[in-house]
Amino acid sequence: MKHHLFSDISAGVNFVAIGGGNGLSTLLSGLKRFVHARETEPVWLENLSAIVAVTDDGGSSGRLRDELQMLPPGDIRNCMVALSEDSQMLSKLFRHRFRGDGDLGGHIFGNLFLAALTEITGDFAEAVKLSSEILASKGHIYPATVADVRLAAELTDGTVVQGETNISHVGHMIKRLRLEPPDCQPMPETLAAIAAANVITVGPGSLYTSLLPPILVAGVADAIARSSAVKIFVCNLMTQPGETDGLSARRHLEIVREYAPQIDFDYVVVNDHPISPVQAEKYTGMGAEQIGVHGSISPETIEGAEIVYGNLLDDGEMVRHHPEKLAQVTFLCALQPGKNSISNYELGITSA
Repeated sequence: MKHHLFSDISAGVNFVAIGGGNGLSTLLSGLKRFVHARETEPVWLENLSAIVAVTDDGGSSGRLRDELQMLPPGDIRNCMVALSEDSQMLSKLFRHRFRGDGDLGGHIFGNLFLAALTEITGDFAEAVKLSSEILASKGHIYPATVADVRLAAELTDGTVVQGETNISHVGHMIKRLRLEPPDCQPMPETLAAIAAANVITVGPGSLYTSLLPPILVAGVADAIARSSAVKIFVCNLMTQPGETDGLSARRHLEIVREYAPQIDFDYVVVNDHPISPVQAEKYTGMGAEQIGVHGSISPETIEGAEIVYGNLLDDGEMVRHHPEKLAQVTFLCALQPGKNSISNYELGITSA
């Protein structure tokens, strides 16, 4: 059953974005212009909520997690900065990475700030809320769970691999992914946001280490399934070496459905614009390939979900989604049901 949300847009939209990593923060940075923009935008957001993976165990986040027994702050910090409407300097400060080889070297200021607030308040979720207020973030950011949760994967040969960093290199061998502890619970605010949502997105982001972990938290997939929101799966632009080698857009969604078969996605958003030859050479050298431009998926449906194609690429050396294009297409695929291609004109963006 398709949900035609925008037949009446006199009220603001409640939007929930689920995931982690650079993909989620990119989407949020494009969505924030619509928050409380009733006077300037035809479709505006009354509430914007991010449900963020908290299974990271590498880099600055992993070091703080192990030393201070706190949840990893990295993806949360990225989301706060993406939603920030405060000064450019404050956002830059939260992204600053310390140089050197000492104890402080490699740490990011925003991570340390969240760690300090967590110790002061005794509550990671409260630290996130306070930090978001300091950054004047235009949205609510919820950890997928406040439990000390870790990723584990059973491989096809029976081996069990633990930890997000290790799992990111063995995706093609994963038989079953799980959270430890498996009964970790979401925050009540998370379930309330899902219940009130008009639009729910999953992705873009690393399949096994950013998209699946929040959905595996007890009750989250069921809450998404019960919601009457338009449900959108945003496909990645490139495969991720070691994690999603050779996976098509179709296969990404099939794997999500293996873990959450109760979720009925209405739309799949796929970029159909080729990256530059220079980018293709660079990414091929890293073992990555572009998704969605080789005609390997049907232009009509992926098992009941409409595919929405468009040029979603940002400019720059790295292959990234264009934040505004990505944000707008999540509205347009619900505004114009049954349409399989979104032009740049419709996106309101003049540059390719």
